[in-house]
Amino acid sequence: MIQLHSISKSYLSGNTFRKVLDDLSLEVKKGETIAIVGPSGSGKTTLLNIIGTLDKADSGEMFFEGTDLMKMDSNEFPSFRNRKIGMVFQLHHLLPQCTLWENVLIPTLPLKSKTDDAEKRAEVLLKRTGVWEQRFQKPAELSGGECQRAAVVRALINQPSLILADEPTGALDHENALMLTDLLLELNREQGTALIVVTHSMELASKMDKIYNLVDGKLIITEKGS
Repeated sequence: MIQLHSISKSYLSGNTFRKVLDDLSLEVKKGETIAIVGPSGSGKTTLLNIIGTLDKADSGEMFFEGTDLMKMDSNEFPSFRNRKIGMVFQLHHLLPQCTLWENVLIPTLPLKSKTDDAEKRAEVLLKRTGVWEQRFQKPAELSGGECQRAAVVRALINQPSLILADEPTGALDHENALMLTDLLLELNREQGTALIVVTHSMELASKMDKIYNLVDGKLIITEKGS
């Protein structure tokens, strides 16, 4: 489903360029779950942003379901991302002025999809994630775990092919972190959505199909338990 070939990315640091990703390659199959681990500053979030079309590689090839993203016009990225990719961040980024219900439906607005269909999906997902009763509350009235579950619903509302999660449990206590991890994996199995998680938590990473360590700009597959 996703193919990255020889991806490189550098940033200007002072008077020199620092290479963050160096001739990196990765393939992800439909429905596969992948964890990317590595030290702070190793480029994990940069890689996730490139896959999510929030950033662009300096060189290399990237295909998403056969579409060559390196040749796509940058003006097309927002629409592509909204249809194909759901994103979950360490902080939920829910709009504080909107209710939970309004927050999860916001991504459906640009698609001009049938309101009834979108609302039915929202109802099913909110009930599935255990925050249906809180749907008319605003983020400030909810716990961190409830907000993060709502963020997962928002990421899934347009039935994307891929979920990208950047430290999704980093701001949660252990109990809520385990709950969210199990939820992501259950929804991955039910929806057939591929899942890529950037995390410092080996407990979370060990539950994925594959673990990659990002070292010196390259991905090295890690054997579970090692």
